[in-house]
Amino acid sequence: MNFRTNIPLQKERNQIDYKTAVLLIGSCFSENIYNTLAYYKFNVNSNPFGILFNPKAIEKLIYNAINLKKYTSKDIFQLNEQWHCFDAHSDLSKPTSAQLLDTLNTKINDTHQQLNAVTHLLITLGSAWVYRFIETDSLVGNCHKVPQKKFLKHLLTVDEINNSLEAICTLVKSINPKINIIFTVSPVRHLKDGFVENNLSKAHLLTAIHQIINKRKQLYYFPSYEIMMDDLRDYRFYNSDMIHPNKTAITYIWEQFTQVWIHKNAQPIMKEVDAIQKGLAHKPFNPKTKQHQQFLAALQQKITTLKEHHNISF
Repeated sequence: MNFRTNIPLQKERNQIDYKTAVLLIGSCFSENIYNTLAYYKFNVNSNPFGILFNPKAIEKLIYNAINLKKYTSKDIFQLNEQWHCFDAHSDLSKPTSAQLLDTLNTKINDTHQQLNAVTHLLITLGSAWVYRFIETDSLVGNCHKVPQKKFLKHLLTVDEINNSLEAICTLVKSINPKINIIFTVSPVRHLKDGFVENNLSKAHLLTAIHQIINKRKQLYYFPSYEIMMDDLRDYRFYNSDMIHPNKTAITYIWEQFTQVWIHKNAQPIMKEVDAIQKGLAHKPFNPKTKQHQQFLAALQQKITTLKEHHNISF
């Protein structure tokens, strides 16, 4: 008897290796993929404006980055002794307005350069629910614990999401025509919106994505959501909050991502990097022993070799 389903996956062309550059933008699940890519020392960056859940917030970041928006005092506000920007996650918030503006404008310039240079852009959509700040009649990327009565909440339609994703692709390809754009939907369930509302949100995201993916235009879809929902159909693959995938689930989804998107030539290098990472994490009982000093020398030689042959630094 079969107690699990396995989603059929095919290798994509234009795969990721140690010569490519990757930028990840989107929900907290994109951070999980970023952390693994970073662990294996791929050329990767993630979420310059912090975690963003909805497609309109991601579209705004990309539009502002490509057009090199200059953030000013009109774009920020103070709350609870911190300065915030509705376009960015609270991770970027600062104790002074000058610090926040400097951070925002530096991040915009960095993102502009990255969008020009990367070979792969991975966008993880988390929710189709958005919040509109009533005072300015504008959608926000993060509410920063501003009282909820100051926002209107609504669900983006499939057409609105489709238009946003089309705009993202057009904007990015206007400066980087050969880029590969990979869309995925976060398997994290947004149950604060409600059980039915979360499923409706994910359905809108999935429908819109599948209306625009086109491999001939280098627009792809990776089924993170389906792997979690249909392959790992068990609460043992969730954290204690029953919402976020646990380490086992994240590792499993990463293994599927590797099958599809990591070039076979990169995988032997990944094994070398993994061995070095484990060596660096090793804590000896007595670091002054001759045996440990020999271990450190051998480890340093491996690091030097990877640096010389593949330009990988630790």
